Amino acid sequence: MDAVTIMGIGKGTRSRAARCLRARGFGVLVVTLAAAMLGAAWTGAAPAQDAPANPPAARAQQERSVDSLSVVKLRSKSVANARSARTLGSQREGTGVVIDASGLVMTIGYLITEAETVELSTSDGKVFPATVVGYDSVTGLGLVKALTPLPVKPVEMGQSSEAAERDMVLVVGFDGVAPAYIVSKRPFVGYWEYLLDEAIYTAPATVNWQGAALLNREGRLLGIGSLVVGDAIGSRGQIPGNMFVPIDVIKPVLGDFVANGRSTTRPRPWIGVSSQEVQGNLIVTRVSPEGPADDAGLKAGDIIVGIGGQPIKGQADFYTRLWKSGEAGIEIAIEVLKRNRVETYKVKSIDRHRYFRSRPTL
Repeated sequence: MDAVTIMGIGKGTRSRAARCLRARGFGVLVVTLAAAMLGAAWTGAAPAQDAPANPPAARAQQERSVDSLSVVKLRSKSVANARSARTLGSQREGTGVVIDASGLVMTIGYLITEAETVELSTSDGKVFPATVVGYDSVTGLGLVKALTPLPVKPVEMGQSSEAAERDMVLVVGFDGVAPAYIVSKRPFVGYWEYLLDEAIYTAPATVNWQGAALLNREGRLLGIGSLVVGDAIGSRGQIPGNMFVPIDVIKPVLGDFVANGRSTTRPRPWIGVSSQEVQGNLIVTRVSPEGPADDAGLKAGDIIVGIGGQPIKGQADFYTRLWKSGEAGIEIAIEVLKRNRVETYKVKSIDRHRYFRSRPTL
């Protein structure tokens, strides 16, 4: 994804999101409730009504629940002059999910885009240095690897295609666990040139969604947390929730991803525009500085009406046509409504990965 244009996740932004969700009556349900679910509802049993509020066994379960569910805290610091720092901040924080015994950790990609340093930590505060393996712009997922052994068991992979609406799930972040339900499975169209054919949406909303693990009733991984949304159930109503990248989308390219730091499929053309669809019109809301669209002269407020001489039908159609134009590097004709006239701009696309700054090598 274009980390320059995705919603900010700095401390100020997270705090505002937390206040907003709490004002709506939502928030992270910490490990206490999750432990009860793991020991009761998750196994089909009912918790004892007269049990002590927090017996020693329950406290022990609380202390180890997050680690036992295969998640770690992830912090990253971006390289100097990172293009993503303006919107994401230079220091980022979220969750990573341990996916194998070698210390491979999956997270949401914007946490590690342009990262110079990455560290992982367990619930007891112990810190483990890590390095970036790579970021997959198609799925939006990222991988890091611990440089020393992690005392955390890897998660078992699930089948996100088998998850269904109304399924009970756990949202596991570094700071606790929140029970939730899958409330819809449908496409997600991101304003940063990003499209998922099917994403998983859960409710109620939880605050620290960045990189969080979505687990099914058997404790298997279904997805990785990406966003908080206001329309978790889609057109049926405005219910806050979270969007997760389904784990199945990364499986076909995971081997290449681990070996090469990215998929070896041909890179999509990327032009560097953020957009918003309003009644079928595609309005440019931001142009990535020094990106292809910026170089070609597109500006915020322009209305994209066509590509390659053909009219477009909204955001998803625009992305699909853009990616079908050819490989990254192709020149693309973008028709733009500007000052009551349609103008054609020749935009020289690039591989999205080329836009971001790399960690300096010694």
